[in-house]
Amino acid sequence: MAKGYIFDLDGTIYLDDDIIPGVPEAIQELKNRGDKVVFLTNKSIARRTDYVTKLNGLGIEVELDEVINSNYITAHYLKNEMAPGDAAYVIGEQPLFDELQEAGIELASEAACATHVVLGWDRQFTYEKLNNAFQAWRNGAEIIATNPDRTCPVQGGEIPDCGAMIGALEGATGQPVKQITGKPSSLMSKYVLENVLKLKADQCYMVGDRLETDIRMANEAGIHSVLVMTGITTTAILETATDRPAFVLDSVKDIASL
Repeated sequence: MAKGYIFDLDGTIYLDDDIIPGVPEAIQELKNRGDKVVFLTNKSIARRTDYVTKLNGLGIEVELDEVINSNYITAHYLKNEMAPGDAAYVIGEQPLFDELQEAGIELASEAACATHVVLGWDRQFTYEKLNNAFQAWRNGAEIIATNPDRTCPVQGGEIPDCGAMIGALEGATGQPVKQITGKPSSLMSKYVLENVLKLKADQCYMVGDRLETDIRMANEAGIHSVLVMTGITTTAILETATDRPAFVLDSVKDIASL
């Protein structure tokens, strides 16, 4: 019986623009034996098509329907939440704007007109953007974030991610954001299981490097959780973690052994 493998990207498949050794061969082995593969990323600063191009360039053959990002799930969520006349004020980079618009989400030209605020990773985040989001919240707008990641793994370390934008706004409002659409949200796991893999949770494996997103989502959804030690998580972090993986591998290159 075919199994489903859900792979995180940064820190799991590659670091920056460098493929992790052995990964393309391991992915191909899974596909050759008839298993289903999907790539799942919280990163909102690139389009799904960008990930397809990048993965193909790194030696992993992938189609658009095998890549799901937090922008896509955010758009899916908003289409079910927003009423006619609603509009979203977006903090993020151009790929987030593009993918929301392509999905038919109405974007607010001014924060004062927004019924929803969407927070994504924004490397040009400013006090003005923070204040706009805060004023929209004061006017009753609901706050949605693409992902909770505090940092993103890169060669040589980490850089601040969307969690920094969330922290700034929650610091001002004193309240948590209403909804996070990316991992570990059940919105993302449910969509991938029902609409992409079309398999039951216990037939699938979630493979990632981050305990509080990849592993937590898998555990909560009943998916087999697999931690790889090529990204954020160190042995010291794992020893005291509350989000415990079912399996720990040095790298995705060992995934076929499961």
